[in-house]
Amino acid sequence: MRRLREAGFEAYWAGGCVRDLLLGREPKDYDVATSARVEEVLDLFPDAVPVGAAFGVVRVRCGGQEVEVAQFRTEGPYLDGRHPSEVRPATARLDAARRDFTINGLFYDPVEGTVYDWVGGVADLEARLIRTIGDPQARFREDYLRMLRAVRLAVELNFRIEPETARAIQELAPRIVKVSPERIREELVRILTSPSRGEGLKLLDELELLRPILPEVAAMKGVPQPRGHHPEGDVFTHTVLVLEALRDPSPVLSFGALLHDVGKTSTFTVEEGRIRFPKHDVVGARIAEEVTRRLRFSAKEIERIVALVRDHMRMSDLPRMRESKRKRFFAREDFAELLELYRADCIASSGDLAMYEWITQEVARLSKEEINPPRLVSGHDLIAMGYKPGPAFREILERVRDAQLSGEVRTREEARELARRIAQGLLGPPTPAQEFSACGSNRQQDAG
Repeated sequence: MRRLREAGFEAYWAGGCVRDLLLGREPKDYDVATSARVEEVLDLFPDAVPVGAAFGVVRVRCGGQEVEVAQFRTEGPYLDGRHPSEVRPATARLDAARRDFTINGLFYDPVEGTVYDWVGGVADLEARLIRTIGDPQARFREDYLRMLRAVRLAVELNFRIEPETARAIQELAPRIVKVSPERIREELVRILTSPSRGEGLKLLDELELLRPILPEVAAMKGVPQPRGHHPEGDVFTHTVLVLEALRDPSPVLSFGALLHDVGKTSTFTVEEGRIRFPKHDVVGARIAEEVTRRLRFSAKEIERIVALVRDHMRMSDLPRMRESKRKRFFAREDFAELLELYRADCIASSGDLAMYEWITQEVARLSKEEINPPRLVSGHDLIAMGYKPGPAFREILERVRDAQLSGEVRTREEARELARRIAQGLLGPPTPAQEFSACGSNRQQDAG
């Protein structure tokens, strides 16, 4: 800032960092708006990198972080609902006027300690309001993603959306589908991992944004549940409460919670006067995969979200599982997320945490080595016994693993003997030629 000012240019902090500073929040990053052109910024900062030359944006390394420095600009009409048709140099006041919301249109001079507010942002900060700069219809038509940003800012800051701004969102909500799935996903993730994520989901619904983005979730509204287990209300209400009960969720956990009961909408039945949802976890897993693929989650994230939806009902089966199977479940990579989803699910329904507490005590009772000890035999051992690799190897190794986890075998020798017996029962004895080859291989290994 000083270097730009000393070179004769106007320069201010702009946007979200000013908003956060005035709210007493730590800014995640700092953006600078200036009268300097790209080439003039590059002259002052030779290591800077132009990242949006058409928009006059340069990224400058400073104090161990990167700062975006953008020339004051005004923009032509947005013909595609995302990009301006042209960009022209402008004054600081005009640059503020082209931004999305009043609370993001504030400029600050840290050298003089002066806030510049040409859009009414300070008053809206004090009133805790999200309001567009100028006509909300025009602002949202420029970039339809701004409708989701309004929701995200409201839940992140615990602000209300100004009525005229809210009405414009409701009218234009169907057009949100014109935005790329990746950009929609990014905003949804921020909404559903914010402290007010339950309110965020309700706000998406109130503003008519939920149905075009997530019709599967919107369909949960009005789907009744048995009052004995779910006194809180319908499936949508339950989902809101589950989201609110989560503790610091990751994007995967928040979407697992969002979709954990999505299968109930299509499996709802009434048998002998009782509401049931047969196989809603299986159906829900299939729907969750469709939703997360549509939103362009990564393959790993899709796999983990689908697993949470598919297996969230299995937690209550843990006391009835064989010890070996239970230990396998505890050893899952996603077990901590499954357990947290189960805790939130209980809180949002009956409120009974007795099973959750039993599970946590059982996990605490076992050491990491007991839950997931190193395997005692492998496929190489079966080959060394003289067996040819094939589909039966998996069954042999899994049966030995079960015996290990249940304490039936404790040493490598015991495990190898059990594997030999199982292999003979499934495959018969190895041929003499195989035994000779295996023995020869073992002798060579022993000699080595």
